Formats: sequence, C-alpha cells, structure tokens
Amino acid sequence: MKRVAILISGGGSNMLRLVEDMTGDHPARPVLVASNDPQAAGLGRAASLGIATAAVDHRDFPRDRAGFEAALLQPLLAARPDIICLAGFMRILTPDFVQRFAGRMLNIHPSLLPKYPGLNTHARAIAAGDAQAGATVHQVTSDLDSGPILGQARVPVHPDDTVQTLAARVLVQEHRLYPAVLRRFAAGDRTPVLL
Repeated sequence: MKRVAILISGGGSNMLRLVEDMTGDHPARPVLVASNDPQAAGLGRAASLGIATAAVDHRDFPRDRAGFEAALLQPLLAARPDIICLAGFMRILTPDFVQRFAGRMLNIHPSLLPKYPGLNTHARAIAAGDAQAGATVHQVTSDLDSGPILGQARVPVHPDDTVQTLAARVLVQEHRLYPAVLRRFAAGDRTPVLL
C-alpha cells in the first residue's frame, strides 16, 4: 500500500477527491495533508476525515524558501510518503526539494500543458481564443509545470466564457482526472489518463 501526502494552500477540493478515492481496492492511502497556510480550510476538512495534518506558514520565512522547505520537510519525512500530491499548493518548490522526491511528486495544473504554465491560465486561454482548455496532471520537476504528463482532461471554451465559468468547468474535470491518475500511478502504471 502506497503512502500519500497531499500539499494544499486553500480549500482542498482536489485533496478531498483524492482522499475519497483512496478506499477499497485503491493501491494507496492518505497519511498526511500539509499546507503553507495554517488557515487553509482544507486542513480542517482533512482532520475531520481522520487524516494527520501539518501547517508551516510560509510567511514565517520571508525571502527564505530553503528555511520554509526545511520546516515543511519535518512533518513530510515523519509521514514517510511514497507519493506526494500537490493539490492547489501555491508555492514554487526549490530544485533541491523536488530532487529529494524525484519521480514521486505529482501536480495538477489548470491548463493543457505545455500551454500556459504558471498563473492566470483560464484568462490566457480565453484571450488566445482557444477552442479547448483543461487540466493536466504531471510529475514535478525543477522546471515549473514541465514534468512528464500523466493525464489530461479537456473542456470546450465557450464564446461567452468568463474566467470564472471556465475555471468552474475545468475544476469539475480536475476532480475526475487527479484521482484517476493517482490510482494508476500508485499501481505503477505511467500510461497517461485522457478524459
């Protein structure tokens, strides 16, 4: 059984979908939900499900990413995860941190990578006149949003879409995609999931 730690920064909707799926014959189980924001609503949601939680406030480490990551490593290493899932974790991790978990860290990103790495993905897709948008799950590497793709889900971009309406439609697909990819990844299968 693979041990999964999930890193969040907010409400944790993707974290909840991952946790809900890790039951029965799933090859993994959640062992920790950690956040860079002690007020993240997802921490309370995870705790209510009986999952260990940890918070390391990044604001306690101004201009000191290495210090923040050293503090974050303590609860992570104690949980002994086989896989780390970034689920709305809004901090860029250093190459040293990423390397420590090379090949074992996943991220979900709200665009069809390699299009639109970074922020404001929905606005960029609308501004470009794209016919499709979506979400990508990829392995984390030291280059932002550029690791091997493990799955993608596509949605149409409607002519009257706003950032909010497109984001809501993509989020529905994120909630389907990430659990499907994690299930496959935890079983040792790297075949991309396409929804």
